[in-house]
Amino acid sequence: MAAREGTGAGPGTATVVGAGIGGLATAIGLRRAGWAVTVLERRTELERYGAAFGIHPTAQSALDRLGVGEALRDHAVPYRAARIRTPDGRTLARLPLERIEKKAGRPELLISRPYLVDALLAGLDAFGDVQIKLGETVTEVSALTAAQDLVVGADGIRSAVRTARFGDRSGPRPVGTVAWIGIADFESPVHGETWGSGRFFGLTPVEPGRTNWYATVPAATTADELRASFAGWHDPVPRILDATDPDTWIRYEMRHLYPALPTFVSADPPANPVALVGDAAHAMTPNLGQGACTAILDADALTRAVTAAPPGPAGLNTALRAYDSERRRSAQRTAFASRTLHRFMSTERTRLRNGAVRLLPG
Repeated sequence: MAAREGTGAGPGTATVVGAGIGGLATAIGLRRAGWAVTVLERRTELERYGAAFGIHPTAQSALDRLGVGEALRDHAVPYRAARIRTPDGRTLARLPLERIEKKAGRPELLISRPYLVDALLAGLDAFGDVQIKLGETVTEVSALTAAQDLVVGADGIRSAVRTARFGDRSGPRPVGTVAWIGIADFESPVHGETWGSGRFFGLTPVEPGRTNWYATVPAATTADELRASFAGWHDPVPRILDATDPDTWIRYEMRHLYPALPTFVSADPPANPVALVGDAAHAMTPNLGQGACTAILDADALTRAVTAAPPGPAGLNTALRAYDSERRRSAQRTAFASRTLHRFMSTERTRLRNGAVRLLPG
């Protein structure tokens, strides 16, 4: 790689495999650092379903450094008041949103996936020379790495890049429950989560006049079964389900990456280096609402490491090891905490769980 002044370990050529949140954010960061970047996406169009992402203040700061923070705030809404409830509507605890805002000086934000994707795409479009190639399924990872100075695996929980470079010991593992998500075209009078026996239901703002909802159940496979699972719960849970078109609901089996990877990077010669970000590195259950945040933090950390390192291949390898040192333990702790919270939330021993939740600070 021939280095230019001020660009650290680059610029070189980088291919980002995957055009989700982590992949697009990483492409922006590398291009800002002076790299020539190509993004490959196996889908023929980018995912734009309307689920809401929670963006923690630390991830907001990362997006500011990537130059897309203002675009995020143009379409995001603050999340300031929410409670954990029982199915009959009694409050168990408040979510710590006020403490988060007081500590960070800014609130948690919620934004729908299409708006966040659009903000990231606009960040890439501003450069005018970053190609996003849709319908590109990567099968020959070794050939790809041989042709690039850096390959970033941002291709999700079933990452082809991860399997090719790190083996198949770590892979998707089900947690035994099914999640459904959707958006209702009216504003809920309450926000937060309701925890029942073996199931829970969440409600958050997403934009004026609409409410983001998500539900987790042991095994409901049809819309009628889902509605039956929450019949009799407090308002507006049944009303939310009745008011939304089941054809717009998204159902998926909850999974996480297991076991945890021993490293997020492969930076030893003679093979050209590879780094993993987002779900490819640490896919987690959604219970903490940190999936998008951790992917954004990965992109920011990788960019900072590459920018700060000395030029040349040795500098790049040093940068990737610094990225791994900063992000791996933190992301894996978050994934473990989310999986543990999932078990706690979905337990059938509700008396013990509810008693413990009531002890949380208000």
